[in-house]
Formats: sequence, C-alpha cells, structure tokens
Amino acid sequence: MIPLAALPTPALLVDLDRLERNIAAMAGAFAAAGVALRPHIKTSKCWEVARRQLAAGAIGFTCSTAAEVAWLQSRGVGDLLWAHVPIGPRKVAFVVDAIAQHGGGLTVSLDSVEAARPLSRAAAAAAVTVPFVLEVNTGHARLGVEPSSAVATATAIASLPGLRLRGVLTHEGHISALADRSALEQAGGAAGALLVSVADALRTAGFPIEVVSVGSTPGATSTPFVPGVTEGRPGTYVYYDANQTRLGSCTLDQCAQTVLATVASVQRAGRPIIDAGIKAMSSDAIAAAGGVGLVLDRPDVTFPEANEEHGFLLGSGLAVGDLVRLVPNHACGTTNMWSHLYAVRGDMAVERWEISARY
Repeated sequence: MIPLAALPTPALLVDLDRLERNIAAMAGAFAAAGVALRPHIKTSKCWEVARRQLAAGAIGFTCSTAAEVAWLQSRGVGDLLWAHVPIGPRKVAFVVDAIAQHGGGLTVSLDSVEAARPLSRAAAAAAVTVPFVLEVNTGHARLGVEPSSAVATATAIASLPGLRLRGVLTHEGHISALADRSALEQAGGAAGALLVSVADALRTAGFPIEVVSVGSTPGATSTPFVPGVTEGRPGTYVYYDANQTRLGSCTLDQCAQTVLATVASVQRAGRPIIDAGIKAMSSDAIAAAGGVGLVLDRPDVTFPEANEEHGFLLGSGLAVGDLVRLVPNHACGTTNMWSHLYAVRGDMAVERWEISARY
C-alpha cells in the first residue's frame, strides 16, 4: 500500500469503493428488469474491472476495437459484440480468424450490403459463419441504417453466404444533447421503442430476431427497460465522469476515476499551474462545461484549460506541492491515455492495475 502523497504525479486513480458500488448498482437494476447487461469495455480496458463486472452478472462485453476483442478472447471471455463495422481487409480477416480460432462467440455490427460483401466472401472462403446485428439509426446518425430501410437491408445482407442475422443494435448517443433529465429519458425511451419496432418488422419478414441491443450510460435508466429490448451496453457507469454528472446520470460522489496532480507553480495569483494536462486528461470537451475536468472536493477551483503537460486552474488557496484530484470530462478517452492505474481506498493506493488494448 502506498499513500497517495507518495505516488508520482500525474497518476490515474480509481476509487475501489465507488467502482464496486457502481458495478453492483447497474448489475442490480438490469437483473431486476430481466435485461442482459453487456458493458462496453472501452471505459476501463482493465481486466480487474472486467472481472468484477462478469462476477456481478455481465453476460459478456461490447468492444470498440479489434485489440479489445483479441485481448478479451485471450482472457477466455466467450460472448463479445464488436459494435463497429469491420471494414477493410485487416478487420475482415481478423473477424474470420477470431471466429475460426475461438469457435464463435463474436458478433459484429453491419449497416450496409457494401460493408457486408467482403466479410461474406472471406467467411465463405474460410467455411465459417459470422453472426451479425444490424445497426439502426434511432437518432444519433453516426452509423446505422434508417429504420424504414432496415428490412430491405437485412434481407440483402442475410442473403449473402457466411453471414447470420442475430438481431438489431443502436447507440442512442443523441440523447446526451438534452440537458433536461426528463427530456433525456423520454428520448431514450423513444429510441428503444423505435428499435423494438424495427425488430418486430424483421420478425414479420421472417427473421428470428433474438438480440435487441441498446447502449449508453445516459440512456441506462430508460432505453434498456423498454419492453422488447433484450440487452443494454452502458460503459461509462463503472467510473462515471464530469459529462455524466452534467447529464444527471450520477452525482459527483459516484465518480470513481480521477487524475492525481501536484501544484507546480503559483507565480500568478489565482492561477495555479498543475503537472497534469491533456496528455493526462485527454482533450475531450464533451462535457461542454467550459473546461478540462472538475476539481474534486474544491468547488471554488475550476480547470478551464490545459497544455500537453500543464493544467491551468482558477482559484485561490493552493500552494506549490499541494495535491489535487481531477474528475475527467470523459472517462473512456482518459483511460486510453494511460498504461496503468492505481486502485485506491481512502488515501492509500492498494494495487496497481494494467490497462490493455490501447491504441
């Protein structure tokens, strides 16, 4: 065990008590509703977090990258959803090899015949079948076929050899633009209902839809609980972040991930400089709070800007050598900046955990 004051800064910290409470709360809510929980692994990229999620009842994980899929398969996790269209020869070959070597257990996302054809050719050549979900746009307009085209697109893709339709998927990310929590939850419910209607249309067309998958932490209190949804894919909930506090998904005392920094200079009054910049926090400004992150336990101090290795605070009462803990705007982007973290209880670091499958 190491006192926080003895750690080199900046350092990435995860509060174990908060982490464990967050995992238990989300798992309990999903279990009570009879909805499967398939967390997004990109938030932590950490086996010590992942194994706790599995122990709490997660059925598997959602992955963003091939590296995440390969890492979890190497750990023996057998039920993975790659929520990213496998486009390009390297990704296509990776999917086919992963299924051939691990006997299945991997489902991919598709939203067009054009993306499906190379995967179909490779699967047929290798004599494997690739399960897929059809991604549907329910408002976010990132990936996803329009609902009115879903049956036609699914029919065209499913007619290709080597591919098997399992269900439908959406990411209701657009609801994060709604600052009012009631409006956000209404929009989350509407996104879930739209996806369920697409699943029903596909069943009417003769497809045995088994998976109706939604996913976001802001929507985790609404979208997964629409009747007909079978699974949810929140990720950020394990740590939460400044963005989720703004959206009302959590309170600040639920935020488990922080960056520990040291005040390096107070040469200009009211503008302390710390040794943590965008390389420690990421430059993600999703929180739209006008800053780089929140200063924990110091509501009188703000964190408006940063360079690569320096952070610029605004506030008084800090001296050179003082420690501050910072809640990042976006936990997922911050995780990807680090190779390891310190698991802490109180003011002691009790373990060092590796972060895997980074870019």
